[in-house]
Amino acid sequence: MGLYPLDVSPAFFRFQYKDVRMANFSNSQETTSLWMQEAMTFPPLKDNMLTDVCIVGAGIVGLTCAYFLCKAGKAVIILEKESVGFGQTLRTTGHLAWALDDHFFEIERYFGREGSFLAAHSHQTAIQLIEEISQAENIDCDFEKLDAYLFCPPGGDLSILDKEFAAVSNISMPIERLDRAPFPDFDTGPCLRYPQQAQFHIGKYIAGLVSAIRRMGGKIFCDTAVKEVQEVKGKCEILSAHNVLVTAGAAIVATNTPINNRFVIHTKQAAYRTYVIAAPIPKGTIPRHLYYDTLDPYHYVRLQQHAENKDLEWLIVGGEDHKTGQAMDTTLRYQLLERWARVRFPQMGQVAFRWSGQIFEPVDSLAFIGRNPGNRHIYIATGDSGNGLTHATIAGILLNDLIHGRDNAWAALYDPSRITLKAAKEFSEENLNVAAQYADWLTSSNVSSLEEIKPGNGAILRKGFKKYAIYRDPQGKFHCCSAVCPHLGCIVQWNKGENSWDCPCHGSRFSATGQVLVGPAISDLPAADEVFDK
Repeated sequence: MGLYPLDVSPAFFRFQYKDVRMANFSNSQETTSLWMQEAMTFPPLKDNMLTDVCIVGAGIVGLTCAYFLCKAGKAVIILEKESVGFGQTLRTTGHLAWALDDHFFEIERYFGREGSFLAAHSHQTAIQLIEEISQAENIDCDFEKLDAYLFCPPGGDLSILDKEFAAVSNISMPIERLDRAPFPDFDTGPCLRYPQQAQFHIGKYIAGLVSAIRRMGGKIFCDTAVKEVQEVKGKCEILSAHNVLVTAGAAIVATNTPINNRFVIHTKQAAYRTYVIAAPIPKGTIPRHLYYDTLDPYHYVRLQQHAENKDLEWLIVGGEDHKTGQAMDTTLRYQLLERWARVRFPQMGQVAFRWSGQIFEPVDSLAFIGRNPGNRHIYIATGDSGNGLTHATIAGILLNDLIHGRDNAWAALYDPSRITLKAAKEFSEENLNVAAQYADWLTSSNVSSLEEIKPGNGAILRKGFKKYAIYRDPQGKFHCCSAVCPHLGCIVQWNKGENSWDCPCHGSRFSATGQVLVGPAISDLPAADEVFDK
């Protein structure tokens, strides 16, 4: 395997952009996806600036919003904590589907048939727009229209397929019952076929968006963490961690989960880790489609062309989700994925890539896209529920309309302030789960002494009323931080699969040595070297 499985070399980026630096993802969140060997980065923001719209986050949501706003003539500045796509965008699998993960019989239960139709139509429109943008901007991102298949595992509940078929039929979207999915080596049993889905290469797509945004005058600043987003006298003030200020007419917080909303949105969604492996497989072994099963946690499958060997494809298999910070067997998840895949695809080669990502599951299945509750000019996009790539394009359309004062038929459906009464049970269950995590304040240590922590591992150590997150690096040096998440005070847990500290309440994640990786937290775990005092 060569250095750049993306089939996009650093020379390509340097040729396009004179002030672009290459970002090495190898230590960003430990595992490396098929798309993220290298990515673009730009110089940080150094001077106060004034703009029409400031976007926090240079992932697929922020870049898509910037693209539509720039096309509409707005001056746009994007601020990114790390590098382009660093957060979750390059940790996705590139599925583009209107066949939503949470199933239409659930969406119909919450929002009725009209809401179910609008959800399907908005995602279908997003797929069409991604194709149109790729063509208009000459983005060679391997965009490909194909079908999706939903099947039950052996002994699974076939009534799920019956309910889903009825719900999709109710909104006149295309769906078909089949005796089995088109796998050559195992019989899935009855399944559903959803036509007109798609897939693409997310790394190449966002590179094309960056090119278009910069051509239209948009500015991107990396290595620029944001510590505050607020409205002041009808304007938005976005303050960086280095106290550089951007003043804007509107602000979009596109950080996967909002860093500006401390409480409200986080009561209506929950953070989950999802796991992915990629292995080579002989080309043509499996028909090129999207595949999903109905297990809980479920599995999903797609193929990606191999950049270096035309006789091979990448088999991408994901799933084994769990709530962030609430599982201690994170390394086992990759083994379970591989075991599941090898039973069904015996021709797959050695696993070459392993990575995980973070998704946010709303209690009522649909994303929150619109005005941040309590604000007029600050907007958010969160709650992707496994469909973040199409949600990103929906956000680009919807937020562009809202900023320009235009009506949009999807606005009420995705309104972050909505209260879905039929999801009251799910709302209560999720918040009881969060409340239960605070009991970690009362539990004992993972270890009784520093010496029990092996090199390359972390553990929680209790001393009196305080808890410490202690990491021992491969050289044997100890690094100690407070174990208290700075967002809302939960006790973080060690994630061995990613060498990170994960918050079990709202999904904040920190590096092994305490630097914040993923919000809603915006500050690091405080250093706590007093643990070494005798």
